Amino acid sequence: MSSERGGRLHGPAYVLHTLPWRETSLLVEVLTRDHGRLALMARGARRPRSPVRGVLRAFQPLDLEWFGKGELRTLSKADWGDWQPLLEGQGLYCGLYLNELMMRLLARDDPHPGLYDAYGATLAALARRVGDEVSLRRFELRLLTEIGYGLQLDHEADTQAPLDVAAVYSFDPEHGPRVAARGSNAVQFSGRALAAIAADDWSDPVTGVQAKALMRLVLSFHLGQQDLHTRKLFREITLP
Repeated sequence: MSSERGGRLHGPAYVLHTLPWRETSLLVEVLTRDHGRLALMARGARRPRSPVRGVLRAFQPLDLEWFGKGELRTLSKADWGDWQPLLEGQGLYCGLYLNELMMRLLARDDPHPGLYDAYGATLAALARRVGDEVSLRRFELRLLTEIGYGLQLDHEADTQAPLDVAAVYSFDPEHGPRVAARGSNAVQFSGRALAAIAADDWSDPVTGVQAKALMRLVLSFHLGQQDLHTRKLFREITLP
């Protein structure tokens, strides 16, 4: 839980991104459990004897203290939380993808404690290499729900009729599934796969394939024209 100490706020956080600032400092974007995404100035963090040097690492639970108002606060203290196994290989790229996704979609100062907890659980799964693709899809769905763009997956967009598992649908990111028109070039999804995604049932490999295509469609709509850097990395290293 977050608390206040003499006008300074204190609570659990993860580093999403760091950027060198001037000669010795860092600009740090963090995800906090109780205050949402914040931008912090870590003064002198790059000095050899800085107490936070080496602490501000991505994917590790941290205990931070900061002060100030406005868009940029000042970091005053950073300690390790519970140690998280390091992400490696594909898991590392997946973690970078999650961080970039939140940097692009999460507004600052908008707390989402449930999303924070889901992020920690997703990192733990990625570190154990337990179902990377399913872990990503679950987090993407949770993120969209938390920021008000949750997907309707069990009813047809126009009629609100339950989906027919034998039918084929296109998907409107703002409204949901529609029965696919014949000859349409739109990406198509089976009713069975959409229903399985809604039920969090990943037993059929086809569901994972269709969920990846669905999330790419929906996230691209919300992200706009600029592609994610981590997607480009995925393509360059030909990850499955």
